[in-house]
Amino acid sequence: MAKNRSSVWPWLGLSAAIVLLDQFTKVLILGNYRLGDSTPVTSFFNVVRAHNTGAAFSFLANAGGWQRWVFIGLSVAVAIFVLWMLRSHPGQKLFAFALSCILAGAIGNNLIDRVVHGYVVDWLDFHWAFLGGIFPGGHFPAFNVADMAITVGAASLILDEIRRVRRSK
Repeated sequence: MAKNRSSVWPWLGLSAAIVLLDQFTKVLILGNYRLGDSTPVTSFFNVVRAHNTGAAFSFLANAGGWQRWVFIGLSVAVAIFVLWMLRSHPGQKLFAFALSCILAGAIGNNLIDRVVHGYVVDWLDFHWAFLGGIFPGGHFPAFNVADMAITVGAASLILDEIRRVRRSK
């Protein structure tokens, strides 16, 4: 049992590293950009400063403020559940990697940003003409490192489940 507990630490270290990277990039953005500022980097990518009081794709962004506390509570619940799952399955590498990424995203966005700022700081702005029919000006909603971690974690969970199902056949 002690071996399982100690093997959780590398996964928690990965989560901590992602949270630190996420928060470091946000400190740079907050220190160097005003809300709405944008710097073109390529023909399809800008560094921006955007604030999101909602969830993904600004869902509930105009809900009046109550959503901040709901998202904080939800992130605490997710963090507790993910920590329990990590402690229960630290030897399942892909699964634990996925959980670590999701944990980092939940802590980086929904916990730290919402507690400290009241909103999530987004700064990666990708835009392509073919997205024009879906998103205004072809701009995919701005996101950040924590969002990328959640996406990689979710994709890894799906891949892990596909691999698990194939092994069981």
